[in-house]
Amino acid sequence: MSPFPFRVVLVANRGEIAVRVLRACRELGLTGIAVHSDPDAHALHVREADRAVAIGGSAVAESYLDQGKLLAAAAEAGAEAVHPGYGLLSEHAGFARAVTAAGLTWVGPPPEAIAQMGDKLAARRAVLAAGVEPVPGTVDPVADPAEVVAFGEANGWPVAVKAAAGGGGRGIRVVAGPQEAAAALAAASREALAAFGDGACYLERFFARPRHVEVQVLADGHGAIVHLGERDCSVQRRHQKLVEEAPSPGLPAEIAQRLRTWAVAVAKACGYVGAGTVEFLWDPASGGAWFLEMNTRIQVEHPVTEAVTGVDIVAAQLRVAAGEPLGLTQDQVRVRGHAVECRVNAEDPARGFLPTPGTITALRWPGGPGIRVDAGYVAGDTVPAFYDDLLGKLVAWAPDRDQAIARMRAALDDLAVEGVASTAPALARILDAGDFRAARHWTTWLEEALDLGGLAPAATPGPEPDFQVTVGGRSWPVRLYRHRPRGATGAAERGGLVASPLAGTLVKVEVAAGQRVAGGQLLAVVEAMKMETPLLAPFSGTVVGVRSAVGGPVAAGQIVVELETEEVP
Repeated sequence: MSPFPFRVVLVANRGEIAVRVLRACRELGLTGIAVHSDPDAHALHVREADRAVAIGGSAVAESYLDQGKLLAAAAEAGAEAVHPGYGLLSEHAGFARAVTAAGLTWVGPPPEAIAQMGDKLAARRAVLAAGVEPVPGTVDPVADPAEVVAFGEANGWPVAVKAAAGGGGRGIRVVAGPQEAAAALAAASREALAAFGDGACYLERFFARPRHVEVQVLADGHGAIVHLGERDCSVQRRHQKLVEEAPSPGLPAEIAQRLRTWAVAVAKACGYVGAGTVEFLWDPASGGAWFLEMNTRIQVEHPVTEAVTGVDIVAAQLRVAAGEPLGLTQDQVRVRGHAVECRVNAEDPARGFLPTPGTITALRWPGGPGIRVDAGYVAGDTVPAFYDDLLGKLVAWAPDRDQAIARMRAALDDLAVEGVASTAPALARILDAGDFRAARHWTTWLEEALDLGGLAPAATPGPEPDFQVTVGGRSWPVRLYRHRPRGATGAAERGGLVASPLAGTLVKVEVAAGQRVAGGQLLAVVEAMKMETPLLAPFSGTVVGVRSAVGGPVAAGQIVVELETEEVP
């Protein structure tokens, strides 16, 4: 291996991916620098680093998304390169340009490729020019609900409204019919604006039971591009992946080969360098497959590809950024066995996957043959309320899929988490399901078909929801605080205070004082941990007042809306 032109790498991220990158740096003889917010001062990624720089703040906007603070930290630590991890600023072309303008090496693709693939409409046009078929949809932004209705009438319902400036499940709404067009477009645009700084949206045909298949690519600065096979990421909840595997089970060989060829063509079309993932939609019912988007960064689920190919993708990122050739041809890529990954989050699936930030009093990660753990936390660590709540990832490899699932199922049984809830019970239910074992699942299968009833609520501190309000087939936790109105006595208690079930930002209030509302009606929206959570009226009544400010932070249990129940004759 040739000497690296840089020796000190700042990891502009947190959690398990920061730990993963820092360990890769150590293996390559590089110095790894961590950055941390105030709540993360004692986090695992800080302890794993050769040096850590405090950047202050709590919310991501004032810490891990503050480009000035990150560049100042790089200068303070004497960093010569920046690895962005995933999420946060990893797909921000402006940050990539700022890093290179500061004389540092950007461990990622060229800013031009990030910008082109990050603009979903520009990406659709680019792949069409490269002979790759995108999901049927628009190539220009839509701003009028009438355009949504016209597209739906022409192409069939449902229709997907998607953010033009980003991905990762943010800014997506499914419109079942004309009556939902205005609300869905507004919600998608609002979430896209908050997440990406651009509220522009476009439309795609929505398929009822598709599979999400993606292809990992690696490219160097010398013109070489290879794919590392495909992954299946069809087990999702609210567009967020829970279980991933490689290779994709049940995918016809001819479709698999077409997607691999298309992935390389997409990478070539945008002048890609580094590790990237090209996502596709496969519709088993029709046999069709289409381009969805390209993620210009390392993926959360990259370990399953590493497990079946033996390629260290993070090390490859660093070597490519150093100007080295891939040293790998397509003929040398071999897929061996099968791997399954489960994301373990600090959420309670028995309470609608309610986030449960807090201190982990006990945590035992599993081990054994074929088991890999990419952890972001250990016992004694605190899960902050401000960030993604991924505790870590379990990966099981075996010679075939059935054995890999069996190993993962045993690993989940061995996993022990106390102090916060975890998604492990739901992950076990997923792996036990006949549809999953037979590879008959689809991207909304967990929400539409999997029975998660009977899971025991985690015994964790903090506010607990009094109601599970179900709207449109989805269940949402609502915390209700009973109180006695002024002047009321005895049995005259008729009021309710609706609180946020989690810490986040109040992004929308749909009601005002004096307004009558029906049970299940949307009152407000809280955004946290990459998702919008609606606050719904637990009963019919009248709004007494709104107790929190739009745009401001809310704590778990903080009162947002006060309701008065209707008079009972």
